[in-house]
Amino acid sequence: MFKKIIKGSRKHSKSDSTDASSRPPRSGNTGSDLNPNLVVNHASRPGQGAPPSTNSSSPMVPPPMCAVEPLPLLRDTPVSERQNLFMRKLQICCFLFDFTDVLKSAREKEIKRQTLLELVDYIQSGSGKITEICQEEMIKMVGINIFRSLPPASHENTGQGASDPEEEEPYLDPTWPHLQIVYELLLRYVVSSDTDTKVAKKYIDHSFILKLLDLFDSEDPREREFLKTILHRIYGKFMVLRPFIRKAINNIFYRFIYETERHSGTGELLEILGSIINGFALPMKEEHKLFLVRALIPLHKPKPIAMYHQQLSYCIIQFVEKDYKLADTVIRGLLKYWPLTNCQKEVLFLGELEEVLEATQFAEFQRCMVPLFRQIARCLNSLHFQETAAICGIHLFSHF
Repeated sequence: MFKKIIKGSRKHSKSDSTDASSRPPRSGNTGSDLNPNLVVNHASRPGQGAPPSTNSSSPMVPPPMCAVEPLPLLRDTPVSERQNLFMRKLQICCFLFDFTDVLKSAREKEIKRQTLLELVDYIQSGSGKITEICQEEMIKMVGINIFRSLPPASHENTGQGASDPEEEEPYLDPTWPHLQIVYELLLRYVVSSDTDTKVAKKYIDHSFILKLLDLFDSEDPREREFLKTILHRIYGKFMVLRPFIRKAINNIFYRFIYETERHSGTGELLEILGSIINGFALPMKEEHKLFLVRALIPLHKPKPIAMYHQQLSYCIIQFVEKDYKLADTVIRGLLKYWPLTNCQKEVLFLGELEEVLEATQFAEFQRCMVPLFRQIARCLNSLHFQETAAICGIHLFSHF
């Protein structure tokens, strides 16, 4: 009996030593104390419950870097080590600097800039397939750089009332030398044929879209232009996000119309919507018609309409050209918000009305003919801008 007990204990100790030797070594640094098969999720997102990867070469998240130091180039690194190096470069790009002082941390800023440029080239060239964990870390890095509190509007800094946006000098963000490359990296990732939307949508989610839309209020026109391109590409590639994006833009417009009457990116958002409306299938959904009535037409109400009227007018005309029955709704909407004392705004309305009438059929014109002619008569009798109103009136009559 004693021999059996000794024999059994030997077998047990042997199996224990075998199990212990198969475990990955643990580091004293908590940052590197990660199983390479572990799927890391955003802190704001619950675990996806994804099965562990069976690829033992899957890269671990390296420990956080304490300082910005140059790293070897990706193209000079063996393929087996590139993913780990890629994540270390992402960590360099997570360092934020003070750009109000040009000389402060100049060396570190340049290292980060060169690293960002290399990452853009790596994504664009398709030099290697980026693992899911690397994609997640990259989107985190993008968020750290671009999602920030925007500086107060110029009129808020002076304590004076809001001036005419057309007369203001455009604000140029001092962090743009780095921001521009981060936006370029995000754009290249979104448009890349190697980007799998099933994976990318885990990180480019509703929260990411809302934060991206908040940035449209940036006073820097260069940033808004990049945002416009990126959001348009996301809308085109991630079909599952389309209804959410439209709804989120609606909410921005509602707040602009009924609360603030000030938003820097209204024109860019309307430019995106112009392309979206152009792709609406027929017959048009009721949701899209409600968007016209509740958001687009009321956008004629705010005072700074001149800043975005060209894009707004294009969206309105798209609706009428797609469904001629909407002409009556649009014309009556214009008459509802017709300016009473603002001559410049009135000229904008007359020009838009002329374009709408070009796409209007006679049956729809008859429905709104009486209130329309009354408004034209008031324009012709205007003491403020009678000559221009008369010319526009002649053009309007010539269509019928």
